[in-house]
Amino acid sequence: MPRKCMVLLLALAATPLLWAQAPFVTDDVEVAEHKHWHFEFNNEYDWLQDTAQPNLRQNTANFKTSYGLFHNIEVGFDNQLLNIFNAPTPQLPQMAFGYGDLDMSVKWKILPEKPGWKHPALAASFNLEVPTGDKRRQLGSGITDYYLNGIIQKSLTETTTLRLNGGYYFAGNTVTGVVGIRTAKGNVFTGSGSVVHNFTKRLDLGIELAGAESSNFSLGRGQLQTQLGGNYQLRPSLSIDFGLIGGFYQASPRVGPIIGFSKDF
Repeated sequence: MPRKCMVLLLALAATPLLWAQAPFVTDDVEVAEHKHWHFEFNNEYDWLQDTAQPNLRQNTANFKTSYGLFHNIEVGFDNQLLNIFNAPTPQLPQMAFGYGDLDMSVKWKILPEKPGWKHPALAASFNLEVPTGDKRRQLGSGITDYYLNGIIQKSLTETTTLRLNGGYYFAGNTVTGVVGIRTAKGNVFTGSGSVVHNFTKRLDLGIELAGAESSNFSLGRGQLQTQLGGNYQLRPSLSIDFGLIGGFYQASPRVGPIIGFSKDF
């Protein structure tokens, strides 16, 4: 192999993944490579809104696994280990600990973004969440969720990427533990956007705005939050993910730090 080709391959192998999605809610268009695994883990500790009482705080340890089933199509699942802290009340335990609802997903990278093309990259995902968590202790929602999400991604510069998501719950709700919009009839609209800048070959930092609203548009019970976060690439296939959430309205946490990692196999 010519020396220039060898140098190019080594340079590509050492380049960190630009399309890192974690820790943001806003999804990217990328999927797991064909016949490869992708794993994400993050821990989020939320202080809840005063209007959420008797619920005070929630710790969410989330793990997500995806597999490249075909070229440009991945399947995955995720679940959460929840710890909910409550004020003393006859109806609820002061601490509830256990697994939440199991989520299964399929994601299709419809259209890539190529150099010189004006159109953005496009993807879509469908999620099915089944009620495996204990509803009596608020660990699960008690209902099945059906959710469709559309993803747009555009490179603003060589090092800055814009991502936009728009989704719709046909049935179910956005609840994870006690965080989210609680409705049994579905018809919840979601939207989010993030801008991420690649500061160095290892460090990405970005900002995000994400929200959700039910079809009755009761703003006080809606979900709106912003996040500052990023990734630090330890190796080409391993990154540390971190963020800080600030939320508004009853369905969002008041503040919540996030720490985790992503790994490709």
